[in-house]
Amino acid sequence: MTFLCISCYFKGAPFLRACKAAGNTVYLLTVKKLEHDPWPREAIDEFFFLESDSNAPAALANIAKGVAWMMQSRPIDRVVALDDFDVEKAAYLREEFRLPGMGQTTSRYFRDKLAMRIRARDHGVPVPAFTSLFNDVALTEFANRVEYPCLIKPRGEASATGITKVHSAQELWEKVHQLGERRQEYLIEQFKPGDVYHVDAISVDGEVAFCQVSRYLSTPFEVAHGGGIFRSVSIPYHDEEAVVLRRLTGDVMHAFGMQFSASHTEFIKTQDGNFVFLETASRVGGAHLAEMVEAATGVGLWTEWAKLETAMATGQPYSVPERRYDQSGIVVSLSRFEHPDTSSFTDPEIVWRMDKKQHIGLIVASDSTHRIRQLLDDYAHRIAHEFHAAAPAPNKSTH
Repeated sequence: MTFLCISCYFKGAPFLRACKAAGNTVYLLTVKKLEHDPWPREAIDEFFFLESDSNAPAALANIAKGVAWMMQSRPIDRVVALDDFDVEKAAYLREEFRLPGMGQTTSRYFRDKLAMRIRARDHGVPVPAFTSLFNDVALTEFANRVEYPCLIKPRGEASATGITKVHSAQELWEKVHQLGERRQEYLIEQFKPGDVYHVDAISVDGEVAFCQVSRYLSTPFEVAHGGGIFRSVSIPYHDEEAVVLRRLTGDVMHAFGMQFSASHTEFIKTQDGNFVFLETASRVGGAHLAEMVEAATGVGLWTEWAKLETAMATGQPYSVPERRYDQSGIVVSLSRFEHPDTSSFTDPEIVWRMDKKQHIGLIVASDSTHRIRQLLDDYAHRIAHEFHAAAPAPNKSTH
């Protein structure tokens, strides 16, 4: 089969390698500025480039023109988006060229934070109080009844990008007026303090076939807006939290119409001990969470996703490989050194070290949850004093 993979961010190398290893022809559509990044070129038959990663209607129409030209001599069987910002591109192309897979309506549930919340609420999945910014009367009613603080969020960004916290109705309206004609691109929801969990899953034939639950020790919002050190740790499989979140993830996937893909879903455990849905995405989690999941389970999410896509394209059965039930954790930080030396970290539990300029990161794995937490706490303290650097949070996506 022939796969057109889209990624306007440098990621997904294991997917591309596994897709090629399965015997497929692999094309990569990315942005021109990433042309010389270390892509696995041996796994890519041909590159195609965009000048920008925009998802504006005119930009999508231009991408379709380019793909139409490609398809005159290169038939395409499947389109796969490897990054959040490319889900819309892939869905648009599937609709335009009548290719199998997630169309534009379903893809909205995995990209548009307002669509996510409405769909989840309508299917009985608990969500924070929220509203769109479309109508002044509805927004006034929300502003007068909600308990502050609240978060104003872009509907189409990823992670914590572009989120603003407001503490009163007056502050809310000031922010809305600042948005001007862009207000329809945002939503507002009640801020729910609590621990944030992420669930990394693989769905097959409309059912969740693999599911790993983890908890952020430092949330993406805290890291982006407070300059912190990112950490996450796996939750033992039979813990009550993991059991509840596997069920809730299944509920979300059913409500959103997921048929087959990797997914990354986040929930908040509020102060009353209940979980509320935060957001989801039809792709492998970022921030090297895939490597953390693999360290605990032995399941490589990128690789298995490629195998799953190939099986679906060729009409073959697919099953997730047998998993392990170990524990793992990750710590990542910006570094004030271009190439930080991690040789002083010598614990045998270390299974991965980050290799990226101005970053430091480690993944540890063990059969002991206590040991993982002990190591992550120690590493966070050492990194904070010896390596850490901070940068301001971006106001918009900056690939």
